[in-house]
Amino acid sequence: MIGALGLDVFADAVYRALLAQPGAGIQAVAASSGLSVEQVRAGLDSLSELALVHPDPEDASTLRAMPPDLAMDVLFAHQQAQLAAQQEKLTRARAQAAQLVSQYTALSPTTATAGVEHLQGLDRIRVRLAGLSAEARREVMIFAPDGPQTEENLRASQPLDQEMLDRGIRLRSICLDSVANHQPTIEHADWLASQGGEIRVVATLPTRMVIFDRATAVIPVTSDDTAAAAVVLTSQGPLTMLVALFESTWAAARPLGTPAPQNEHGLTPQEHAVLTLLAQGHTYESSARRLGVSTRTARRIATDLLERLGARSLFEAGAKAAWRGWIVPDAS
Repeated sequence: MIGALGLDVFADAVYRALLAQPGAGIQAVAASSGLSVEQVRAGLDSLSELALVHPDPEDASTLRAMPPDLAMDVLFAHQQAQLAAQQEKLTRARAQAAQLVSQYTALSPTTATAGVEHLQGLDRIRVRLAGLSAEARREVMIFAPDGPQTEENLRASQPLDQEMLDRGIRLRSICLDSVANHQPTIEHADWLASQGGEIRVVATLPTRMVIFDRATAVIPVTSDDTAAAAVVLTSQGPLTMLVALFESTWAAARPLGTPAPQNEHGLTPQEHAVLTLLAQGHTYESSARRLGVSTRTARRIATDLLERLGARSLFEAGAKAAWRGWIVPDAS
């Protein structure tokens, strides 16, 4: 169990040996654990960094292991700190990617830029997407931040999805948590999974995006009207970042249909997203659009969070949430 909480094999073996032989020296620990002296020293270094061993009060030349119940608390806290750091890193990566997307989509259609193709109007976007889908050879990655689709749209997408899957294309889609409450989407996901496709969900997504074979990405110029205009990116630099963004988001997402987990503060991903968006100054309406839910739902979630925080306003809720470590103050 101790090893499962982040200790390497040497530290785990040394810790167990010190529990069994309090005050044992390095040679004795090596003999009982089957480790070399160098490995014992490496294990002690790891344990010392986490304060899981301490000098014997009566003999400073020997070390004693922290009792297991206290050690568990230390390791749990260490793991939580690592998870929080990873979440913050992911948040910053998403912000950087969003900035990159803004940089490229802000270019006017008349701007000649290598690796950037502009598409104006829904018809041109659809034709280009259909062509790229037909040319795909390995995989297609999709960000779908628009919330539940109509049954008609879901049915219309099946022939194209089927055709790609029949060609052995790996098809991965990341949708919003809100689609889990939409029965037609659940049925579509079940069908897609039966054909070999994969769908995961997250609370928010930075933009709509489709990446073909890690070589071409299509993103809208504005998230407010994804049908108005789009850009096709083939430059290696932006693609590398967008693929990394997809993979990091995919790793943090969960399969559609599985329960939403709570973090150490008792927040679901959707609750955390609402709190973060409101703290950034988003209105209930804009937060709802980002989450793919109704304004009423966003307001209900926010009201519950205000009660849990003991706050009387969104500003106070944001301040209290940041002070308690529920959100990262500079997240954007």
